[in-house]
Amino acid sequence: MKQQYKQKKPSATKKIFAVIALFFIVFCTILLAARGKFETPVANKTAMTVLSPFQNFFSWAGSQLAYLKGSFTELQYLQRQNRQLREEVKLLRAQNLTASEYASENQRLRALLGYKQVSVQFDLVAAGVIGRESVTWSSVITINRGTLDGVANNMAVVTELGLVGHVLEASANTSKVQLILDPRSSVGTLVQRPDSRVAGIVEGDMNDPNHPRMVNIPKDANVQVEDVVVTSGFGGVYPKGIVVGKIKEIHNDEGGLLKYGIIETSVNFEKLEDVAVIVASREAPPEPLPPIIQTPGTETDPQETAEQLRQAQENLQQAQEQVQIQQQQQLQEAQGNLQQTQEQIQQQLPPQDTQEHSQAEGDAQ
Repeated sequence: MKQQYKQKKPSATKKIFAVIALFFIVFCTILLAARGKFETPVANKTAMTVLSPFQNFFSWAGSQLAYLKGSFTELQYLQRQNRQLREEVKLLRAQNLTASEYASENQRLRALLGYKQVSVQFDLVAAGVIGRESVTWSSVITINRGTLDGVANNMAVVTELGLVGHVLEASANTSKVQLILDPRSSVGTLVQRPDSRVAGIVEGDMNDPNHPRMVNIPKDANVQVEDVVVTSGFGGVYPKGIVVGKIKEIHNDEGGLLKYGIIETSVNFEKLEDVAVIVASREAPPEPLPPIIQTPGTETDPQETAEQLRQAQENLQQAQEQVQIQQQQQLQEAQGNLQQTQEQIQQQLPPQDTQEHSQAEGDAQ
């Protein structure tokens, strides 16, 4: 009995084939109904019901693929744009640094040019600082001008702010400049204040490389803090009147007879980049006279006054020349009359007296 039941029971393989066949039939029916080749209300409804999830899935999958494709394309575009922007930022930063450097250099050179226009008594050669000696960092610098540019040893070096030092050694294209901070340097100076004018020597201090000292100041000298110190012109190296700095402190010397002042230099040597070499100097022109304040109602035209003054000077010069000419004529006439008188006297004297008179004149001569 059991054996017969087992033989009648369908096998698992037959069941699978039956399900596949049923699924295939349903799928074909739905496909034909979807294409319009097999139209029945039941088939259409079944096709719509079965295909609707698939259609929604494929529609959603297509939209997601399109979105992913667009996002990927946009991401690639953003990456390229980001790279370009990064390169542009680097380029702009480099250009900004270059422009800032040029602006700073332009500002320094304008300051030197302004100093050159004001200091007409100096012939200046602009130079750039290209090096510092490592051993004497605050004492010697190297500039990019030499003998081919007219630079020679012992020429003063300045900026628009004041004194830097002097040329220690000049070669063809470069020169070494000894700063006033060098302990081996000495500059003849004096206090600029009119009621002081105390003279001294500014030299570098080994204990304080950034602040030189003004030494050899008498103990009772009229020197005060904040007094401006300028070059005195003694020694022939530094022209007179160049600003060195201000006195920030005053101390008594060890001997007790002298005192010295610590100088705050007008030049910032730590930021020294551009200098000027004084290749020739002349006496400074006098300062122009201030305009005269005229009383209201009695004003005069300055040009007319200057013309009248010039005309008066020309008339005075002509009068002086005429007086000189008249004096020369009178002198010549007097010499001629004297010579005629001497000849007449010689003619009236006897021969012997004439000989003695001539001999006496020769002895007198």
